[in-house]
Amino acid sequence: MRSWPSPQIPELPAPLDGRRPTVLVHDTTTGSLLDAAPGDTARTYVCGITPYDATHLGHAATYITFDLLHRAWIDAGKQVTYCSNVTDVDDPLLERATATGVRWRDLAADQIALFAEDMTALGVVPPQPWTGVVEHMEPIVAAVTQMLADGTAYRVPVEPGAGGADPDLGDVYADLGADEAFGTVCGYDGDTMAALFAERGGDPDREGKKNPLDPLLWRRERPGEPTWDAGELGTGRPGWHVECAVIAQDGIGLPFDLQGGGADLVFPHHEMSVSHGRMLAGPTSAPRAHTHAALVSYEGHKMSKSRGNLVLVSALRRDGVDPMAIRLGVLANHYRTEWEWTDATLHDGVARLERWRAAVSGNGGPAVDALLAELRAALADDLDAPRALAAVDGWADVALRDGRDTSDDTEGAPGVVARAVNALLGVRL
Repeated sequence: MRSWPSPQIPELPAPLDGRRPTVLVHDTTTGSLLDAAPGDTARTYVCGITPYDATHLGHAATYITFDLLHRAWIDAGKQVTYCSNVTDVDDPLLERATATGVRWRDLAADQIALFAEDMTALGVVPPQPWTGVVEHMEPIVAAVTQMLADGTAYRVPVEPGAGGADPDLGDVYADLGADEAFGTVCGYDGDTMAALFAERGGDPDREGKKNPLDPLLWRRERPGEPTWDAGELGTGRPGWHVECAVIAQDGIGLPFDLQGGGADLVFPHHEMSVSHGRMLAGPTSAPRAHTHAALVSYEGHKMSKSRGNLVLVSALRRDGVDPMAIRLGVLANHYRTEWEWTDATLHDGVARLERWRAAVSGNGGPAVDALLAELRAALADDLDAPRALAAVDGWADVALRDGRDTSDDTEGAPGVVARAVNALLGVRL
């Protein structure tokens, strides 16, 4: 799958002392800050979309979060490999296609294209590789087949009418009892995992499972559903969690440095996908760190497609809102703090963008060394975007102050600030 165009990231002056701060992020598993990529390279996997609806501000906040990390790593001199997926065959997509009378492949293609347009407009560095489940079906089938052969997966009988020409093969489930480290990503107790599994797409009451939490790996053919011939697995389609495990393994290899996504993916999705990775590649295959962006609310509730309380990036763009104002509205909130999008959020983003653009419109301005250092320090401190925005606000306040003494201004300072804001915060001025 071809990704969207990559934004140009300006190169910034090195720190005066030649030392760049170590970028630390919050690890969900340990609850502490750590250097997720201590070497010269950084490899990260961020879970992608299920393309049955347009990009909302919750999506945007997640991908902007990891874009900040990507940019901070690049500025620190690391070679970054960012991999992501598209779940372009799944129950919500099929249900939406049926409800709207649109072919599921067409719906997926339209929404993938719109998502790419939104990410381009928001200045998000694209994943490379960016892989859809449909185009990666053969390796997913091979992985599930391997798990069956290894005894880390098992079959569960299907209901009458399911299973196509070979109904006796049954659905395939992962045997979590084969993974002694299961539960170590989230650290939740059994009751919490059970509740979240049921709430977030699991089937704890399915008859024939060894453990209520065992996740689906291969769903056998059902009437009216898309299906692929998977040899000894039988016709069907994959479960959700194994898709990411295999795409990550093939795209950047296991183990990689950081797995990211929204906070609602901690369990079951990330716990399950990491478990599958251990079953496929051994006990040391888990990512070094897991980082999650908090959920965004609107009108008093978590923004979600199921509730319908969405603020769509594409709708804001159609209304003439500058995507950089949207990005600034998101960046005004720390990624680990739940927050609510309001009209004031957008108003403040627009006003801040206008003020910053006015501040960098001249040929000279206040010195920039301290600002550059503060921007780098803010992002290195768990991607503290509000602190970074405050630093730029402070520089802009001085630059725009009426009647200020300009005798000590630095020629070209506004250009350096504009490049820094672009490179580190992804905001084009």
